[in-house]
Parts: sequence; C-alpha cells; structure tokens
Amino acid sequence: MQTGSRRWIARAAADAVPAILLATMFLCFIIQVFMRYVMDSPVGWTVEVCVIAWLWILLWGQSVAASEYDEIRFDIVYSAVSPAVRRWFRMIFSVVIVGIYAWSLPALWDFVTFMRIQKSSYLDIPFNWVYGIVAIFSVVSILRYAGVFWLAATGRGNGDAVLPVTAARKDDTP
Repeated sequence: MQTGSRRWIARAAADAVPAILLATMFLCFIIQVFMRYVMDSPVGWTVEVCVIAWLWILLWGQSVAASEYDEIRFDIVYSAVSPAVRRWFRMIFSVVIVGIYAWSLPALWDFVTFMRIQKSSYLDIPFNWVYGIVAIFSVVSILRYAGVFWLAATGRGNGDAVLPVTAARKDDTP
C-alpha cells in the first residue's frame, strides 16, 4: 500500500470517530424523546452517553481529526506579516503549547488514573475510560505542536495553513 493511500485511510478513520459519536448522540436523543414522551418512562443512560460522546467529539476532533488548516487564528495579524514573522509566530506558539501541555501532563495522568475508582451512574463505565481522551488530547497535541515547531524551525513549513483574508473572501463569494 502506498503512503498516500495509507495517509488517506488514516485521515478517514480519524474523521470517522467524531462522525460515529455524533450519530450516536443523535440516536440517543431520539431514544430519550421516544421514551419520555411516548412511553412516559424517561431513561438516564442516554444523557450520559451524550455527555461522554460530546467530550470525546471535542477532544478527539481537535487533537486527532482537525488539521492545522482547521485551527482558528488571528488572520488579520497573521496574514499581514511577512512569512518570516509567521514562522516565528508558529515557533513561539508551538513552544508555549508544548510547554503548557508537557507541564500539565503528569498531573493530568494522575487525575485520569485516579478516576478509575469511580464509575458513571448509569453505564458503570470507569471514569478513567471517560477522561482518558484528555490524556490522548494532550499527548497528540504535544506531538503535533512539536512537529509544527520542527517544520517552522527548519523552514519546511510555509506558515500558510490559512488563506489570506482576501483570498478567503474571494472563495466565499458565489
């Protein structure tokens, strides 16, 4: 299998996780509405599934499924400066993000492993499984921004992950 097709499969799998979780949330919502208003017997596990799925959608989506192009930036400032200054922005921001996540990782890991003593109310899922996504989010974010730093420091990343404001406006008009 070629590298391009492997990368496409990995991207599709990463994007499928939030989509499946969102579909699960919608299904649980329909079940809850049916049970509450048709059967007059509300169930609590659907709310628990929705909350856990939403947590996983947010953190998985930002750390694994989202690309650098999807990130929010201050385009007015970022697009107005030269490519060299953009490189410095990317390097400084990457160092700050990696530093914060690396500094907080031991405490986060302690919290996640400690939470195995508690379980969710309805589904009896240990909370370390529920909050494990936070550890995944932190580790993947550290790796991602270490890569962003490396690309910017070596001059391989062009810093143009976002379109300039004028180009974005031109593409948005029909």
